Amino acid sequence: MIGIMSAMQEEIQALFNQLENPIKSKKGKRDYYQGTLFGKKVVLVFSRWGKVASATTATQLINDFDLKELIFTGVAGAIDPNLNIGDIVIGKKLVQHDMNASPLYNAFEIPLLNKTFFETNSLKREALTKASNLFISNFTSVISEKEAKTFHIKDPKVFVGDIASGDQFISKKTQTSFISKNLPNVLCTEMEGAAVAQVCYEYKIPFSILRIISDKANDNSHIDFPLFAKQIASKYALNIFESLFTNKVIIS
Repeated sequence: MIGIMSAMQEEIQALFNQLENPIKSKKGKRDYYQGTLFGKKVVLVFSRWGKVASATTATQLINDFDLKELIFTGVAGAIDPNLNIGDIVIGKKLVQHDMNASPLYNAFEIPLLNKTFFETNSLKREALTKASNLFISNFTSVISEKEAKTFHIKDPKVFVGDIASGDQFISKKTQTSFISKNLPNVLCTEMEGAAVAQVCYEYKIPFSILRIISDKANDNSHIDFPLFAKQIASKYALNIFESLFTNKVIIS
């Protein structure tokens, strides 16, 4: 079974709507929905915001639903200046930008694991990247001109790179400058991915992550996130997962 997570229900609402024969179960104040999505057995859940919430949800998924892999999808704020609203980032390595146990450990290193970054599964990452590029090639058939204009989306692109997570909403230049200076390969930031990646690493579960850029993560990051998630990110996810699960992409 494939686990699909998001931090907000709006980010995967379109997947919920497409889920066939759903079976709902409630555990730890989370609603888990098992069913079939484009021919694949899946379980959908939104974790709520933050590393603790997402790590708890990922652990529950792995222990209770016999997962073969876990995919996280949702929005993120751009750190790299080359990113724009509507771009897609497929995570390669995940790091917690607010982890610092120095002087006992190096900054950003996870105590006792001797790891700073958690890398996603290479084959899953390749498949997700190809599915995302296929979506981008058909972008105008999914996202209307009005929707794109409303959220300032122009010529979206797919990037593969590092993602930083932390229990902070990044909206100030001082925050983005700290991440850029200390973690120069990070493309975007959010609040869950690295925690889920760590759980998957410890349980040896293949992990991949898809993030849609919703803002620039700076002083100008004022956006209706639930609306963007529902109208844009959810549609991205639906179409990308359809390509991913119906074998429209070929892995070399």
